[in-house]
Amino acid sequence: MVFPFKIGHNYTRRDVYRIIGISEDTHGGNWDTGYASHGNHWFIFCNVGTSGRTGHDYANQWFGNRLEWYGKTNSQLHHPSIQSILSINNNTYIFWREENLQPFIFAGIGNAEKVENTIPVKIVWTFETGIFPDEIYSTTALNEGAVCQVLVNAYERNPVARKKCIEYYGASCYVCGFNFYKVFGELGEGFIHIHHLHPLSKIGQEYEVDPVRDLRPVCPNCHAMIHRHSPQLTIEQVKALLT
Repeated sequence: MVFPFKIGHNYTRRDVYRIIGISEDTHGGNWDTGYASHGNHWFIFCNVGTSGRTGHDYANQWFGNRLEWYGKTNSQLHHPSIQSILSINNNTYIFWREENLQPFIFAGIGNAEKVENTIPVKIVWTFETGIFPDEIYSTTALNEGAVCQVLVNAYERNPVARKKCIEYYGASCYVCGFNFYKVFGELGEGFIHIHHLHPLSKIGQEYEVDPVRDLRPVCPNCHAMIHRHSPQLTIEQVKALLT
């Protein structure tokens, strides 16, 4: 069974309890800490850039669409809970937030890409279903039938940058105004691509993205047209094509 959480949507702990079928008034124990299990599922609630309810801050942080996460204070790799979280037989649902009193955002079902046997244990999570797509296909020649190489802008895939961009500009396309929620209803709520105004080749390792200055929400069609031309077209140039 896979629970019907929607990637990128907000959930309180009580929302999670209701959806998975336990009491909404659940208090105490592991459910009030960073992670707890229900059946063969694990649920991680983590704070990014802020301390949790216990006052601890383990520097959880996003690197592109990878989440660097730390377990509880004295957690170690050999602990049964950590081994269960890492088991291929279990699903790990990961929720995150920037402010301690705000709802959590569902990041997706996590896959452990890297595990460090530190105290607390450190896990780098990746997610099968990307919600921050800005894919630019490589121009490298490939034989027919080969796997297509895709270069992905990690800045645009960062959930924190994406969240702040949408909070400022909304989820309608900055080029054509298309809004997925207005057309598709609940299914399309919050869905939009995030476009970086600066070409990838001009972004260095020390670059810090400004979600308001550097990013814009665009629909997949307009996004594809921006990147169809080399060098990439500006938003103004694509807007002009629509008149």
